[in-house]
Amino acid sequence: MIEGPGPLSATAEHWLGLLYVQQASTGTAAPALAPRPGEHVLDLCSAPGGKTLHMAELMRDTGCIVASELSEPRIRGLLGNVYRLGHSNILVTAGDGRDFPTGATFDRVLVDAPCSGEGTLRRGGGQAPNQSASFLGYVTRTQRGLLERAVQVTRPGGVILYVTCTFAPEENEAIVSDALKDLPVELEWLDLPVPHARGLTEFEGTRFDPRVEGAARIYPHHLDSGGLFLARMRRLDDGGDRSFHAPVPTVFPGGELTAEEAEGRLGKALEELRTRYGAGEALDHLQWMFRGGRAWFHTLDAWPLPAWDEGGWRAISVGIRGIDFDSRGRARPSNDLIRLFGEHLTGRVVDVDDEEIRTLLSRKPVPAAEPERGPISIRHRGDVVGRGAVTVEGLKSEIPKTRAADYLRSLDPA
Repeated sequence: MIEGPGPLSATAEHWLGLLYVQQASTGTAAPALAPRPGEHVLDLCSAPGGKTLHMAELMRDTGCIVASELSEPRIRGLLGNVYRLGHSNILVTAGDGRDFPTGATFDRVLVDAPCSGEGTLRRGGGQAPNQSASFLGYVTRTQRGLLERAVQVTRPGGVILYVTCTFAPEENEAIVSDALKDLPVELEWLDLPVPHARGLTEFEGTRFDPRVEGAARIYPHHLDSGGLFLARMRRLDDGGDRSFHAPVPTVFPGGELTAEEAEGRLGKALEELRTRYGAGEALDHLQWMFRGGRAWFHTLDAWPLPAWDEGGWRAISVGIRGIDFDSRGRARPSNDLIRLFGEHLTGRVVDVDDEEIRTLLSRKPVPAAEPERGPISIRHRGDVVGRGAVTVEGLKSEIPKTRAADYLRSLDPA
């Protein structure tokens, strides 16, 4: 994770998913929650995904992360980042975090709450917005609702991390003080491995629960970055536990195939990847799910949906699209699979130079030395960048237009 934004986002390394650009202060949140491999984690307000992806990295793509987001446009940005970085233990859902279903509990829950954003003002020239009293009332109600639901869906002994990017005590210490009074949680003293200040116990005559001193405040001068407030809470034991352990199905909910049909089709597809594309043991640890006529790969170890019989939510995506099928039902590795596992797909690969990749990404063919027609991996400067196809006209790129345009920009940065 790298401080940004900046020119790094226009590099091939960024395009390939080797880095994620975010503020340095933001990078403290996932380690503060400290998810461990194999755990079940919920991010109640996940887009655009920086903290979610950081947690997936800490968990080594094991266990299960549910990334929930209310805004449909922001969900598209979240999915783009998940697919670009290739983290496969993430289930994306749409819905208001305040209404998140309570049928299953998580080991750790992140509440990256919407806020007045005072800690990000430098990105907009330092001018503070004029926030109305009605906005403050709305945002603090939302923050309280999110934190209350987070506590409800955390297992006894589990951890909740409440985070904002603002300095306003009304949105920080006041919210945590109310939680300590009204909810079954205790605050844990949070020592970050970077410069920071303690939580406020009093502000302009208003006193907060003295325990909120254990929260952490990062001001812009601490890291020459944005501001952040973090409070880590432990869920008290109420004698209940609703953890989820259901197996992940082979067909996405509402799919047209039966489980038996999906398994049969998947077996043929994987055999095609092995014999035609040289896929070896690198794919053996993946699990597969059919959705929308495609096979998606993932590394989730459990499935919370059977426990969700209430709440306004919708399952959007699990894992990453891995196998497409042509009109004759033949398996074709997706662009994401080729890019993420290209070094292990040794059967059909073509190397192109700078001039050829520019031509291909401009949607024009180049001469192909490969005699066999059909899908093929395109490798440029030693990196497999996506899928192409050998046709009667030559080699063509099948990299999506938007992604192709981004890669072109990385070749000729401004």
